[in-house]
Amino acid sequence: MSSFGVGLTVAAVLVWLGMVLAISFIEAPLKFTAPGVTLAIGLGIGRKVFRALNSVECLLAVIAIVGAFLAVRSDSGLPTAAGVGVIAATGCLLVQIVAVRPALTRRSNEVLAGDGTTAEDRRSSAHLYYVGLEVAKVIALVIAAAALLLHG
Repeated sequence: MSSFGVGLTVAAVLVWLGMVLAISFIEAPLKFTAPGVTLAIGLGIGRKVFRALNSVECLLAVIAIVGAFLAVRSDSGLPTAAGVGVIAATGCLLVQIVAVRPALTRRSNEVLAGDGTTAEDRRSSAHLYYVGLEVAKVIALVIAAAALLLHG
């Protein structure tokens, strides 16, 4: 693993994976269990945190893609599984930002505005899609990281 591109890709993928695990699977569910955190406060925090996370994820995706491009152009090369993992994770992120997050924003606006008593009670399918994409993203990043770290 002597290529700068491979090292850059490994760093971006591992930081990205750590951030998604820490925020999506630890911080997000725990914030609603803290004393005094109402649904409105939790939704407000969640919006800010996930907007920031997605922004950093976009940067990390660009770094990973640039690193992968540099690795492919060097003698080190890039394992196919690593490239597929980075592309899949980036695809999940783009779907989250373009398709799912706007639906989540509309849903949280309903809840915060108190538009109907059922808004808080019914489950959000957009939330389930977002979580599903997070799981897929984690799997893709783990595959990419493993392929890169085992790549000699």
